[in-house]
Amino acid sequence: MMIETIKEYASKRIDLLKIEATEKSSLSAGIITYLVVLIIAFTFFIILFNFGIAFLIGKALDNTSYGFLIVAAFYFLVMIFIIAFKNRIVNSVADQVIKFLNH
Repeated sequence: MMIETIKEYASKRIDLLKIEATEKSSLSAGIITYLVVLIIAFTFFIILFNFGIAFLIGKALDNTSYGFLIVAAFYFLVMIFIIAFKNRIVNSVADQVIKFLNH
């Protein structure tokens, strides 16, 4: 009788773990899909916004090329900033992933 109870408990426990794993997987898939769509939309926004800014600056300077060079220089500075703070960025993202996975 006790062996049957233990077997039933183990079976129920396995079922519960499967349900929990399925829930976490489906939530993760949903979040990943949401983030991919958001990133794609944001990428188009950034590209078009940057073209607009570059043309605007270029028109103000009477030379479209200067507008694009200024926007490119801005992103070059952003890239240098990102490289300079690589460890902080990596650690921050890693901490957020750990918090998300343990939540």
